[in-house]
Amino acid sequence: QAMEREVVAAFAKGEPDEIMSSAFKLRVTREDIHTLRNLHWLNDEVINFYMNLLVERNKKEGYPAVHAFSTFFYPKLISGGYRAVRRWTRGVDLFRQDLILVPIHLKVHWALAVIDVRKKTIKYFDSMAQRGDKICETLFQYLQEESQEKRNPELTFSEWTLHSMESHEIPQQLNGSDCGVFVCKYADYISRDKPITFTQNHMPYFRRKMVWEIIHQQLL
Repeated sequence: QAMEREVVAAFAKGEPDEIMSSAFKLRVTREDIHTLRNLHWLNDEVINFYMNLLVERNKKEGYPAVHAFSTFFYPKLISGGYRAVRRWTRGVDLFRQDLILVPIHLKVHWALAVIDVRKKTIKYFDSMAQRGDKICETLFQYLQEESQEKRNPELTFSEWTLHSMESHEIPQQLNGSDCGVFVCKYADYISRDKPITFTQNHMPYFRRKMVWEIIHQQLL
């Protein structure tokens, strides 16, 4: 009940630019938090903050090592090529991670690409079952260039599997507004190596839970 009160307070009227949480060099304002109200579209700030919470949690013993790119990474990669994002991994060896999360904004829709370094797969998770073959290919090419730049071995395409998840393989949204929450929860389950078992019915609960998690900067 105390948690519920906090969520209600966060959703209440107030200064839109009041800072509700700040960490990871990111700030989440009241206006950002309000994108977690039912049937609102999540924005970059909320998704990036949540991805950072996943990375933090996964530093604990027993979790896969995770790196998450910002939502601004993919647009930069496609507009400027590898050179434009070369410095995004300063101090990070992607090839020593287990999982790399790439949230992707498709104008009016969110999706998630997941690079599993252990299994050599790049999978595309879309809650409206759109195909992301091109996105997977672009990310593989990025990995190849990153490998040559940072450590030199050529990645062998034939050893890797690129796959757009189909509608029967992952939960799908049944409205036009929950794609961002689906992306965050796909990332949450995948980064725990758990099967993705939630459904559209969990979305209102997940939204409220995410408000609490962002304000307290910890995952429940």
